[in-house]
Amino acid sequence: MGPQEYSKRWQDAFGGPPSLKLASADGGGGADGDLVHAKTPWKDASTAARELGTSMAGAVSRISQSHEGLASGTAGLSAAGALAAVQASWDKRLTAIRKECGALEPALLQVAKDIGEVDEQGRAAFSRLVLLSESAK
Repeated sequence: MGPQEYSKRWQDAFGGPPSLKLASADGGGGADGDLVHAKTPWKDASTAARELGTSMAGAVSRISQSHEGLASGTAGLSAAGALAAVQASWDKRLTAIRKECGALEPALLQVAKDIGEVDEQGRAAFSRLVLLSESAK
């Protein structure tokens, strides 16, 4: 499998490989004064972070539940130690993901809030400029 080829399972779950496109590639870029901030992508990202964190908490719980009683049922087997190590490893990874998502959610919401404030400050500043310009006539 080459670097740009993905398994059928990956393609079914996520579609094709991600694409990269410059914002100016279609000739639509430029300084025409129509820059608009949007809160929605940031809010959507914060929701995704929260949902992923919640999902990871559930996964940690399910892994713990599935390993309950494993030590007593596999006493004397060398696989018991390996299974415990695997559980600890996954618990550590999934807990780290959950914590990262917990930190990302409020940060992403703050960006959405800040963007809204910047847009409002920009509108107010331009309104003042228009008023000053009209009063100077």
